[in-house]
Amino acid sequence: MQLLAAHRTAMAEFDTRVQQIEASQWDNPTPCTEWNVRDLLNHLVSEQLWAPWLLDGATLDEVGDRFDGDVLGSDPVGAWDEAAAAARRAWDAPGATEGEVHVTGGVIPAVDYGWQMTTDLAVHAWDLARGIGADERLDPELVAELHTVLAPQVPAWQGMGIFAAPREVPPGADEQTRLLALLGRS
Repeated sequence: MQLLAAHRTAMAEFDTRVQQIEASQWDNPTPCTEWNVRDLLNHLVSEQLWAPWLLDGATLDEVGDRFDGDVLGSDPVGAWDEAAAAARRAWDAPGATEGEVHVTGGVIPAVDYGWQMTTDLAVHAWDLARGIGADERLDPELVAELHTVLAPQVPAWQGMGIFAAPREVPPGADEQTRLLALLGRS
């Protein structure tokens, strides 16, 4: 599975859960202990809003604080739909994965940024599913690809606050369980 296909699948996984959020679930807790369902969605909408800017070469200073705070407004699902569509267009633009982007840690290849975004969408799809009581199973091909891409990188992420420390898994655990444990989920 190539990056753009993986990203598209991860975005669809997250979108499926967003469309299932009921009005009474916005304050539900998620596995991200500092975020409820609304906070989690706000995080992902903000990330999608950043993507077109960063893929177009903007620096963090140029983007500034425009996507800080509540980006959901009175229509959280609509805000997701718009931000996801804009991000998708940016990723689908010719050459989107060929350049470099400015991120908090410096300038990185756009393809690395794409895998970070894909990982965040997939893992947070699981978090959101857990928060709203939806199906937690992720696309197996996506899970396999993310596990292959991420496993070598996780040790370098420790202490950076990207994900919690990896967790132990029981022998014979399926690949989704192993991926989630690698990223600090249980």
